[in-house]
Order: sequence, then C-alpha cells, then structure tokens
Amino acid sequence: MDFLLIPVVVMLAPVLIVLIVLRYRYLQAQARYTALLALADKGVDLGAQLLEPPAADVQRRHGLVLVGGGLGLMAMFLALPGGSDSGLAVSRLWGIGLLPLATGLGYLASAYLDRRDGMRG
Repeated sequence: MDFLLIPVVVMLAPVLIVLIVLRYRYLQAQARYTALLALADKGVDLGAQLLEPPAADVQRRHGLVLVGGGLGLMAMFLALPGGSDSGLAVSRLWGIGLLPLATGLGYLASAYLDRRDGMRG
C-alpha cells in the first residue's frame, strides 16, 4: 500500500493547489464586490477604475509568468540527467516548455498591440 501513497500525493498536490488558488480568488472577488455594494449603498459615485481591472496589465503579467514558466520547464528538462529503460533521455522532453513559452509570447504581443492601439485612438 505504501507504493501507492507517493503517486497519489504527487497527483493530488497540483489539484489541491489549484483549488486553494481558486478559493482565494473567489473570496477576494466576493470581498471586493461586498465593499463596492457598501459604497454604492452609501451613495458614493463609483468610477470605471473600480469596476474593471486594466486589461493590458493583466495580459502582460500572464505573458511574463508563462514565458518564465516555459523557460524554466525547458531548462529543467535539459538539466535532468535521468533516462528510461529504452535508452531515451529525459532531456529530450525540453519541447514541453515550448507551449507555455509560445502562449506567453502571444500574451505579451497582445498587450503590446493593445497598448499601441490605445496610443493611436
């Protein structure tokens, strides 16, 4: 039974982390909307900045995180020394990091183009 404990913990750890992050975001949004409702009940004029987060900043942050994660995955797989019984090395998996890297570059390009279009119009 001990041989199942480690894989189960390893597989459930990311799920638990995602659930914790989602719960934190839910509670944060709930507290924000409660505060906005309290301000609206008092008759305070709510500006557009309070109701919407700036989209370009969010896209730039997501892009930087994904680029960093992709580069980190690529470096990790290239640095791992292990291999399989068939003779294939783990370092051949470096291409997995290309997906978050390319997605992050897309986010950064989108943020750049949104900022550039905002300057024109």
